[in-house]
Amino acid sequence: QVQLAESGGGLVQAGGSLRLSCVASGRIFSGYTMAWFRQVPGKDREFVAGVRWDSGNLYHADSVKGRFIVSRDKAKKTMYLQMNSLKAEDTAVYYCTGRHGVILSSLRDVGAYDTWGQGTQVTVSS
Repeated sequence: QVQLAESGGGLVQAGGSLRLSCVASGRIFSGYTMAWFRQVPGKDREFVAGVRWDSGNLYHADSVKGRFIVSRDKAKKTMYLQMNSLKAEDTAVYYCTGRHGVILSSLRDVGAYDTWGQGTQVTVSS
């Protein structure tokens, strides 16, 4: 069972940048997918970005394209989310998640994942 732990959240002014990290412990086999979701109180958890561990293929939500970049370092078993040009509406708790065997059509679905980190708060002041 892979366990995940996020870090890197904090308070930043609008227009600023932050980088989130998610370290995986345990064995990662072929076919693993990792992703970032975010959630604000009273709303559903929403997909932000994801990466196919084997191929390195990247996926981003339309709301963050051109501002956020997801990446992964296989040797460190770490996924990153570089967040630039942050806006007040990016304020949320950001969660790292992963699972083996996620099909492409489900990559953006919260229900496709079974392992989650504890979350890290990102607050953007306007």
